[in-house]
Amino acid sequence: MTDLDVTVRPASDADVPALAGLRWRRATQERGYQGDNLDEFVSALADWMRGHPEHRAFVAEASGEVVGMAWLAILDRVPTANKYCRRGGDVQSVFVVPEMRDRGVGALLMKAVLDESRRLELEHVTVHSSPRAVPFYVRNGWEHDPEWLSRGSGR
Repeated sequence: MTDLDVTVRPASDADVPALAGLRWRRATQERGYQGDNLDEFVSALADWMRGHPEHRAFVAEASGEVVGMAWLAILDRVPTANKYCRRGGDVQSVFVVPEMRDRGVGALLMKAVLDESRRLELEHVTVHSSPRAVPFYVRNGWEHDPEWLSRGSGR
């Protein structure tokens, strides 16, 4: 699947600086953020992760460096009369460093996230994608669902 040795695993507290670095890289290199608050952001992300255990991060490592991430947000759903525990998932913040793209790293991250969703018996898993990433998700088995609707908060 990939032309290099990549390991995907659940992220730990020790991965916070790498996760923050990936989020920072995306913001600065791909979205034009000009801030200089990286150290503050690392601390804020660590606090956020501790306060949000329902968000599970996965990291991809190659040659001992974190080169990608994907998050699975686990969402409790309203019980039904015949199923009291219902949960769904939302894939968030999938990112692979540009120099490692198109080498199977994203697919390995997606496999780990979806394996976790099956292990947790989530009813459904969604993803909100950028237009550039839609072909990636389609290649990895995602489909458009005619029953899934969305509405931005500003509309």
